Amino acid sequence: MSSSYTVEIESSVPAPRLFKAAILDWHNLAPKIATDKIVSAAPVEGDGNVGSIRQFNFAPGLPFSFVKERLDFLDIEKCEAKSTLVEGGGIGVHIESASTRIKVEPKAGGSVVKVTGTSKPLPGVDVAGESEKAKAAFTGLIKGCEAYLVANPDTYN
Repeated sequence: MSSSYTVEIESSVPAPRLFKAAILDWHNLAPKIATDKIVSAAPVEGDGNVGSIRQFNFAPGLPFSFVKERLDFLDIEKCEAKSTLVEGGGIGVHIESASTRIKVEPKAGGSVVKVTGTSKPLPGVDVAGESEKAKAAFTGLIKGCEAYLVANPDTYN
């Protein structure tokens, strides 16, 4: 049985700028602004288009040391992307699969980030409470990105 969550995060940053920073270039920006969580990140395969894989390495003490995600769908014009976890992050330990769909939509004075995450737990694994942790983590990362963009108005334009 699959488990899913949806979260909407409002931002004062325009959708195209937030999408560029938080999605397209997240592997470069995340280690700069989320130093307590992400120690490094880099493309592993591909050129940033559909099929590309990025790896994020996490700080000691977090539930897992790394994740590799594959970009499955990308529409830059509509600020929408979908990725699938391909390695790390509990794959084979707690979950069989996981994916995230992100859409950044314009909203008066900024944008709203709509995130839908889906995972399939391994048989017998209880994932109760994981959705709330995922929502909180994603909200924190988007808000960190927003703060960086507000403080650096000439970036990601």
